[in-house]
Amino acid sequence: MKVLAITQARTGSTRLPGKVLKTIGKQTLLDIHIHRILKSNKIDKLLIATTLDKADDAIEKIAAEHQLPCYRGSTNDVLDRFYQAAIKYNPEWIVRITSDCPLIDANLIDEVIDMALKTNSDYASNVLEPTFPNGTDVEVFKFSALETAWKNATLKSDREHVTPYIYRNSTFRGGTLFESVNYTNPVNYANVRMTVDEEADFNVISLMVEKVGLEKDWKTYADLYLSDPEIMKLNKNIDRNEGYLKSLKDDNK
Repeated sequence: MKVLAITQARTGSTRLPGKVLKTIGKQTLLDIHIHRILKSNKIDKLLIATTLDKADDAIEKIAAEHQLPCYRGSTNDVLDRFYQAAIKYNPEWIVRITSDCPLIDANLIDEVIDMALKTNSDYASNVLEPTFPNGTDVEVFKFSALETAWKNATLKSDREHVTPYIYRNSTFRGGTLFESVNYTNPVNYANVRMTVDEEADFNVISLMVEKVGLEKDWKTYADLYLSDPEIMKLNKNIDRNEGYLKSLKDDNK
């Protein structure tokens, strides 16, 4: 297998428990997320990685409904969960997506995959220097990079968030371990928030879907967000990467 996409999903979010099971119409956010990923032309297989917690039986059920494999592993060591999920398939490339991004864009996924393959970089993403909306994050990296991180990462923040060890040691950040490239948009949309971490975020997604439906590209949703003050005011003051910032503080405890 060449390209394996793994999306991490669990019900135990501390800020918005059960968020991926919240519904818009008859679909959960996880259903919407999966449906949009499966439009990718570059992914060979999509895998759902969840935890062994009983509550996440619901995640495994949704994966089965979409006829997708589901790996269940560590709750907190997400890096181990990713590695153990991937190793069975022996992929050349991993695409990391997170289920708190219901409006992920398959064309954008394919564009980042293309860049990774063309440059043969160890790590390619649109988040090293964000210019796309929060909620359209795509990371593509070689399985060898994931394995290196799995063997060597020791910080709690590295284990909880899968890729920090890779991008901290990337050439883009001045490191030497991993050749890296950033996928940059000509117009900076980094101040648009289309992820779901809090109830306000869910309300934003619900309103955008109500206005334009579920099948639009990322730019349509982003432009709607920026053009509608009532939508933007709901979540514009929530920090990007709150969860990772909290993990960094926990490293020092």
